[in-house]
Amino acid sequence: MNQATLHQLKVFEAAARHGSFTRAAEELFLTQPTVSMQIKQLTKSVGLPLFEQVGKRLYLTEAGRELFATCRQIFDTIAQFEMKVANLKGLKQGQLRLAVITTAKYLIPRLLGPFCQLYPGIEISLKVTNHEGILERMVSNMDDLYIMSQVPENLDVNCDPFLDNPLVVFAPLNHPLAKEKNIPIERLANEPFIMREPGSGTRRAVQSLLDEHDVKVKVKLELGSNEAIKQAIAGGLGISVLSRHTLLTDTEFSILDVQHFPIKRTWYMVYPAGKQLSIIAQTYYEYLLDAAKKFVEQTEHNIAPNVSVV
Repeated sequence: MNQATLHQLKVFEAAARHGSFTRAAEELFLTQPTVSMQIKQLTKSVGLPLFEQVGKRLYLTEAGRELFATCRQIFDTIAQFEMKVANLKGLKQGQLRLAVITTAKYLIPRLLGPFCQLYPGIEISLKVTNHEGILERMVSNMDDLYIMSQVPENLDVNCDPFLDNPLVVFAPLNHPLAKEKNIPIERLANEPFIMREPGSGTRRAVQSLLDEHDVKVKVKLELGSNEAIKQAIAGGLGISVLSRHTLLTDTEFSILDVQHFPIKRTWYMVYPAGKQLSIIAQTYYEYLLDAAKKFVEQTEHNIAPNVSVV
């Protein structure tokens, strides 16, 4: 590896991450022949094949997987150094990589805005995905911080709760149950129900509560985003359970006053145990804890059960 260059490692890391020379070339603004040449030279330097092609798909060899993990460590270390140097100069600059659970997309951008104004030199990479997607990214150490509503039990992580995330029953504004109080949970079995997709933490929480009370709902639709579900509710296709924070948008709904709701959930900031947070990640970590408290003070009186909300 004496002749391997940092540029070759960057090209290899991009190709390994995408599983494609073409996509690596697009990301790095290089031609595909240039990427192929850099990988060929790096392979020669290592002395072992780094990729193998099976059919039309590209896979890492064992040596390739080891080098990919090493590249991640090298680039993380370089990024840490660059941010420390910037911090010593009295600046905050670099990149913050966040992965957030789907329901948090209604809140986190609102809290990112003031943070970016405080630190205009920071670039934000925000990935929104469901619970399973968050876990996959965490195992691969792809981000600085993860915001999720269910802390993984089979991974060693550090976490801090920062905001309640109650799940409530959404219905169309003119739904027959909209004006009723203390609705028995069994009444949900009579309603067409819209569920989040398998792999969603919200779906697991809802199904757990329904199973606990032996309630079987009629699932009419399964949809992969809260926005799609809200549009379906507004269109009169059924009711659903979503985070109350999704009401930060401007569509009108009713929140039904159903027994055993809201389901109490909490958003957590999570990162793998042993991971050293960058200066930027640590700064955002502390900022978010404080910003969440202010957010609660500003919004806790705006939404109440059994009222239509704009």
